[in-house]
Amino acid sequence: MSFNTFDYKCMARALLLARRGLATTHPNPRVGCVIARDGEVVGEGWHRKAGEAHAEIHALMDAGDKAVGGSVYITLEPCSHSGRTPPCVDALIDAKVARVVFAIEDPNPEVKGSGFQRLQEAGIEVQSGLMAAEAEDINPGFLKRMRSGRPWVRIKLAQSVDGHIALANGSSQWISGSESRADVQNWRARSDAIMTGIGTVLADDPSLNVRNGKSTIQPARIIIDSHWRTPVNARLLKLPGDVLIAGLQENPVPQALRETGADCLGLPSIDGRVDMDAVLCSLAERGFNEVQVEAGATLCGTLIHQGLVDELLIYQAPVILGGAAMSPFALPRLDNMDDRVHLNLVDSRRIGKDMRFRFRPVRS
Repeated sequence: MSFNTFDYKCMARALLLARRGLATTHPNPRVGCVIARDGEVVGEGWHRKAGEAHAEIHALMDAGDKAVGGSVYITLEPCSHSGRTPPCVDALIDAKVARVVFAIEDPNPEVKGSGFQRLQEAGIEVQSGLMAAEAEDINPGFLKRMRSGRPWVRIKLAQSVDGHIALANGSSQWISGSESRADVQNWRARSDAIMTGIGTVLADDPSLNVRNGKSTIQPARIIIDSHWRTPVNARLLKLPGDVLIAGLQENPVPQALRETGADCLGLPSIDGRVDMDAVLCSLAERGFNEVQVEAGATLCGTLIHQGLVDELLIYQAPVILGGAAMSPFALPRLDNMDDRVHLNLVDSRRIGKDMRFRFRPVRS
């Protein structure tokens, strides 16, 4: 399908609008919408919060009667089913638009092509695929959850130039600069949950909450704790938001831990540790799209080794910690270079004095 320069301009604007919902729409996708007629934008909207009007409805309200005969640009196929809000395809048909262009198909089984079909049956011209890669990048978690039944897993870490995350005695505050730490808050805000291991809880007593002065929604905190050792006075148990502790189902959960209000999830084991694939499947069933891992070498290494990581967010500070310092991943020894974990560099930029790198594993 061919698209002109104005089509690209409108979809680029819709994608920009969709990003306004990065931290507020989950478990729903982030969606933007632009309506144009006679070469002029007449309406805009984005999905602001789960349970509220979708992007198309906001754009139609903004356009009013000017939507009649217009072209609608949407970052995701419009919904065709009733959830907490009515189907958007009905609103588009009722508005008598002439053309709908969406970036990517919605993999949700309740939609997946049916929005396209219903619009076509109503006599509306429908096109898809415009700026699809950019649209995929806005909703990696929602799309993966719908396609595979697992959330998008992002490991965040701060390291020195020589690849260490802490001194030999465990001290790690602060490797990265204040600008990097502020940037991390924005990545936390867009995540449904922040995951860590029991080792980090016992050593650092972290909060794992969003502290950017803007977010009103706190991500859930997840502790991987095979033997239910989480202290009942742990800081993250006292803060607003949900806490989920994943441990081995064969080990009894202490009553005091249950009384904290944390959701204690018993799961099967692999080699005496919690089955991380089972953890991720359970999180997807709860509607979690993006999970950010902020943990030590054991949990991060396990996720890498089992091929469960989708992205690495690495802040590299211009410092050297020395050979006795801690490495970020506890991985089995490799004797063959063919077994290396290969990564694609997605993005790199300077954050204060640090460099921030985004990598994605190369899937075989």
